[in-house]
Amino acid sequence: MTLIRPNRRDLLRLAAIAPAFALPATARATLGGPTGPNPGHFRFTLGEARMTVLSDGFFGQPAAGLGVNAPEGEVAAFLEAHYLNPAENYAHTNHLLVELGDAKVLVDVGSGSRFLDTTGRLLANMEAAGIDPSSITHVFITHAHPDHIWGIRDDFDEALFPDAAYFIGEAEHAYWMQDDLVNQVAPEEQQFVLGAVNSINVDGAEWNFVKDGDEIAPGISVMNSFGHTAGHMALRVESAGQQLIAVGDALTHGWLNFAHPEWYNDIDADPETTVASRRAILDMAASDGIALLGYHFPFPGAGHVVRDGDAYRFIPALWQFGG
Repeated sequence: MTLIRPNRRDLLRLAAIAPAFALPATARATLGGPTGPNPGHFRFTLGEARMTVLSDGFFGQPAAGLGVNAPEGEVAAFLEAHYLNPAENYAHTNHLLVELGDAKVLVDVGSGSRFLDTTGRLLANMEAAGIDPSSITHVFITHAHPDHIWGIRDDFDEALFPDAAYFIGEAEHAYWMQDDLVNQVAPEEQQFVLGAVNSINVDGAEWNFVKDGDEIAPGISVMNSFGHTAGHMALRVESAGQQLIAVGDALTHGWLNFAHPEWYNDIDADPETTVASRRAILDMAASDGIALLGYHFPFPGAGHVVRDGDAYRFIPALWQFGG
């Protein structure tokens, strides 16, 4: 079955993902775009683990889909107070590659060429970082939304990383692979279902189904973070007493989700569970000093969490220059 690309109306109705727009001049924190490219990868360490953040690009998301349960006007006021555009959210796409022991684990595979023109840059950025795709030993999919899984296949409709072991949450797989799900959802959601099913069924990927706490490689495990999708999961890395959680879309905004963890987006499939998962991650990270990596946070998306009254704040990690 050929993947169907969603049109703009479908995406806006989902308040999910739309082509990026130029931010208006009144967005005071917006710097002008570069005249040449910026780096699309960032390296750091966590204990003995070597970590690389690889960008798949960016996209614009209507801000009207953020914090849909917030009192009227409060999301826009919050964004403006933080020098952010109240109309359009500019989202990065930060993929984590973990090298620990003999394992090279890639978290999500991006959009590929089947979604938006501003995404699908993962392989190019891997090449720029000197990473051979054939060296990837494990691929973990947090959830089956387009920007996380549609890049799984090459131009010959085969898995991009044929020698890797593929992992996805048991509950996530079960949801998307329900019999005739495409005819059970709203018409505007059918594109997402078709894309998820086609991606999961890609030739060359033998799936391993994981549950909360399962280890996919030594020091690298998965944890439930249901809500954004039925079986959404995060990845947890632990090495030499240090920990990091790649949260996927359990948290999607580097300011709103921390200051107002009780607000959810209209792309979140189960709002109550989304909020519960988010609070659990934030509490754990703040209590235990666990670093977070947000897929849609400002690149490279890594940092720590501190409590701020009944809410939280995200402290971006200091970018350190290599020798």
